[in-house]
Amino acid sequence: MFYLLYLHYADIAQDYPLLHLIQYQTVRVALAMATAMIVAVAMGSRFINWMRLRQGKGQPIREDGPVTHLSKVGTPTMGGLMILAGIAVAVFLWGDLTNPYIWIVSGVTAAFGVLGFVDDYAKVTKQSSAGLTSKQKLAAQTVVAVIAGILTVLWMTHSPTSPGLETSIAFPFLKAVLLNIGWFYVAFAAFTIVGFSNAVNLTDGLDGLAIVPVMMAAGAFGIISYLVGNFLFSEYLQVHHVPGAGELAIFCAAIIGGGMGFLWYNAPPAKIFMGDTGSLALGGALGSMAVATKHELVLGIVGGLFVVEAASVMIQVGYFKMTGKRIFLMAPIHHHFEKMGWPESTVVIRFWIVAAMLALIGLSTLKLR
Repeated sequence: MFYLLYLHYADIAQDYPLLHLIQYQTVRVALAMATAMIVAVAMGSRFINWMRLRQGKGQPIREDGPVTHLSKVGTPTMGGLMILAGIAVAVFLWGDLTNPYIWIVSGVTAAFGVLGFVDDYAKVTKQSSAGLTSKQKLAAQTVVAVIAGILTVLWMTHSPTSPGLETSIAFPFLKAVLLNIGWFYVAFAAFTIVGFSNAVNLTDGLDGLAIVPVMMAAGAFGIISYLVGNFLFSEYLQVHHVPGAGELAIFCAAIIGGGMGFLWYNAPPAKIFMGDTGSLALGGALGSMAVATKHELVLGIVGGLFVVEAASVMIQVGYFKMTGKRIFLMAPIHHHFEKMGWPESTVVIRFWIVAAMLALIGLSTLKLR
């Protein structure tokens, strides 16, 4: 909003040099991060107390999970609303609201957030760890992701991008290699968005485990979006230029700010859980940003921790169906390490370290070409 106001009243702004800072994306990135964090922290205690009163027994705890989790009974969920509120306010105030990528990513985030809220609400009211069925969630996610994929392709088609980039897959570490798969790209984009949304959701099982890697991935994609959206930087790094994608750096900054505000209350011992409201939305946001910046495969590196978490569940289920035996003591894999005797804080911090390393490796693909 402030960016558009600045453009509209540019003549008046000439008399106030400080206002010129609003035109720079880097400045708005910092302001968006600060705004989102302030909103999330400000909601904090009152929101948590209100949720505790409304939810009663809080988020149901898996009976087959680690015994240490029983102490978390009564902790409210739907804390993702704090993050999403911070993101919404920050993007509204500091983003370019005429940018289509902002609207596409915001639409995916909001839709997945609503779906997660419905799932959390079902869990709380039924007092069961099973909310919506997997088929119901997958169907809704797929519809939203397909629409987002189509809109992204259509917008890129009318943008001054490289020919065929809108329906192509770019490969990390390779300069000019593009695999144009035509409109099948929409299915690939939907798979990226839905898959990553569910991967983040599966990772959200310990206090602070999901939100910090999400912030790291958002930081990496904030840099990526800024660079691919800038013609000079993309030319220097020999990455595909996507006009307008730089504005997504504001969205990434808002995720980091909202995440920091949420982590203030989610740090062990958590006063509130993110819930599907936050995990599905944030995963969908990262997936749709990867699609918009043409770095879908890099997302698999940057968010490699989430990929491993999701893969551990698929491997466990598949192997059990074939043999009747389990590979891991419990899936997702963070529970496996808990069952091995690792304290929860040890699992979380070590997973953070892995996430940080993977984010740096993902960023290295920008130069190692």
